[in-house]
Amino acid sequence: MRLLKVATCNLNQWAMDFDTNQRNIKESISQAKEAGAAIRMGPELEITGYGCEDHFLEQDTVMHSWECLKDILSGDWTENILCSIGMPMIHESVRYNCQVLCLNRRIVMIRPKMCLANDGNYREFRWFSAWTFKDKLIDFQLPTDIAEAISQNSVPFGYGYIQLLDASVAAETCEELYTADAPRIALALNGVEVFMNASGSHHQLRKLNLRLDAIKNATCFCGGVYMYGNHQGCDGGRLYYDGCSCIAVNGDVVAQGSQFSLKDVEVLIAQVDLDAVEEILIWARVLVVSAETYRSYVLTGFKINIRKDILVSSYRGSISSLREQASHKAKVPSVKVPYKLCQSFKLGMLPTSPVEIKYHCPEEEIAFGPSCWLWDYLRRSGASGFLLPLSGGADSSAVAAIVGCMCQLVIKDIENGDEQVKADALRIGQYKNGEFPTDSKEFAKRIFYTVYMGTENSSEDTRSRAKKLADEIGSWHLDVPIDSVVSALLSLFQTLTGKRPRYKVDGGSNAENLGLQNIQARVRMVLAFMLASLMPWVHSKSGFYLVLGSSNVDEGLRGYLTKYDCSSADINPIGSVSKQDLRSFLRWAAIHLNYSSLAEVEAAPPTAELEPIRSNYNQLDEVDMGMTYEELSIYGRLRKIFRCGPVSMFQNLCHKWCGRLTPSEVADKVKHFFKYYSINRHKMTVLTPSYHAESYSPEDNRFDLRQFLYNSRWPYQFRKIDELVREMDGDYKAGNLPELLRQEDSDIVSGQGSGMGVVAAGSGNPAVSKE
Repeated sequence: MRLLKVATCNLNQWAMDFDTNQRNIKESISQAKEAGAAIRMGPELEITGYGCEDHFLEQDTVMHSWECLKDILSGDWTENILCSIGMPMIHESVRYNCQVLCLNRRIVMIRPKMCLANDGNYREFRWFSAWTFKDKLIDFQLPTDIAEAISQNSVPFGYGYIQLLDASVAAETCEELYTADAPRIALALNGVEVFMNASGSHHQLRKLNLRLDAIKNATCFCGGVYMYGNHQGCDGGRLYYDGCSCIAVNGDVVAQGSQFSLKDVEVLIAQVDLDAVEEILIWARVLVVSAETYRSYVLTGFKINIRKDILVSSYRGSISSLREQASHKAKVPSVKVPYKLCQSFKLGMLPTSPVEIKYHCPEEEIAFGPSCWLWDYLRRSGASGFLLPLSGGADSSAVAAIVGCMCQLVIKDIENGDEQVKADALRIGQYKNGEFPTDSKEFAKRIFYTVYMGTENSSEDTRSRAKKLADEIGSWHLDVPIDSVVSALLSLFQTLTGKRPRYKVDGGSNAENLGLQNIQARVRMVLAFMLASLMPWVHSKSGFYLVLGSSNVDEGLRGYLTKYDCSSADINPIGSVSKQDLRSFLRWAAIHLNYSSLAEVEAAPPTAELEPIRSNYNQLDEVDMGMTYEELSIYGRLRKIFRCGPVSMFQNLCHKWCGRLTPSEVADKVKHFFKYYSINRHKMTVLTPSYHAESYSPEDNRFDLRQFLYNSRWPYQFRKIDELVREMDGDYKAGNLPELLRQEDSDIVSGQGSGMGVVAAGSGNPAVSKE
């Protein structure tokens, strides 16, 4: 056996905070060395943090990265351990995203990224260039101060691998894991045994299985040890990097890190047998051994070397196609290093066994991902807590539950001895005289304000639900009637114009109805920010509170929100979560977070409560919008994930809803969606920064880049739809359409029901659709 102990890690880095990042890197190396690891790797761009964005274009960022690397190499951090450290680098005036491989205070090799991520939330081509030369390693001249500090003038730079005396090691970076012609394929065919992938991968609901499948497959077909390291936490933007660093051997995961955590550093250790890359047990052969020998093998896990040609064969060599490809594959450049990493076999030293992969259900992802993101944002912003306008509805209640979950996680980590979490909690909660938080409700009382801002249009039901939930979480709850403020503004308007607007149910116009609803919504925004800035002063505390928003991804997509209302906040933990997922989360949280009042919240029909309640009228969200939340999720996935315009969306839905709706009815729904989507797209330009969770988020900052001024009549596209409707209606009446049983499309709806609503297209209330 060639036993090799390896270490990978989740690091909670902060973009441009070089002190914090360097401290975490050193701590991870220390833990790896204490565990006896011979290789340590970290996440992509770990010195700077992944989310520096246009700071990568600054010369200072590269200079500070070299300074940090020099500090690490000047100490004993890399003594007797091969370290892969991520940082930006400039070569011949071109900026590269690099992994720097260091050993014994020297730089062994620099590996620039070859496949850049440039879709969705990623914009790497804006800051870096891809390394495209696969046939050579070049000499990279080190900066003068680095060269003097480590007594080394140059280093091999490019695509290649490190050949040690007893192992061969190569680096990959994030996106290269997912490419069709991955660099590791040629490396594996050249005999490389250990692959290190430094990643900057963010959380997205229901995404983790895709990543882990890619990691397992990376070594399932070609064999090898695959080390995956990732960031974990909020490094200064909308993304939460969800860790889950892992180590895989020949397609089996032998170590898996946490996906969500408050820790700054989490190191994973595994002991692997490099001979297992070249050898694999073949159980299908007939082998006669004594019962005692067989039982000894089963109990100890040791390899039986009887008839080795029968029992053991090469993992790679046993696959004839792989063997043939390797025999004539072009050679990849390598760097020879006269150093040993492995240990020979000793009694009691066993390779790490495969583990069962852990996946969180979507409800747990919604609970833990945004909770950890909020904690990072809170402790790094200098704020003293959060303030949430709590209406008693599903969205704001979900945000309150997430903050409550955050408080529970903080207390749990303090009980488990995490000194960094404890120190942050003491500072934020402003504890004195040796006190520290021991109860999540007590901690919430110190850092979380909830405010019910009711009007004459508010019901006792929502007021009661808000109070119950606040009590269960432990927040400092305020019940603030705002009718006097609304009345004062209306009186001012009447003084200026001589007119007083009325609600539509009282005979007013759509314009009056819209104005009256928006006054209430915007007063709540102003009051929320006033309370957030002044309530700490009222309670003799220092600092300020961050205002939390609570609009969901579907409302953003449809534009069902008032511009600059309570959706305008400092941050929003659910802005990229669908209404359907939030309702599932509420049911889950009522049980698992012990907030039983959430069951009542989830059961109540969604309503804005901005219009008067009458015996014959009660304002409901889905009636206002003219579409159901379920339909919105389908429209959103077709628009973003499947890249459908109006015509192709119509065609897809005609197939999906065949037998339930006529082509004309489908056309009305599609036109209704695109009309209000385009009318309200301008609202996305000022959308509160939101936790990214959903693949069809309409967030305008960088994920969903489209114009915000549309011809909302879509004349050409809608005319094409009308032409198709006429053709299909003719076939329909002639009986030429096949009898199709409606089937759910799991790719579009994700198993969340039919997508058929009870609301007719065009029945929406224009007063809440556009200002």
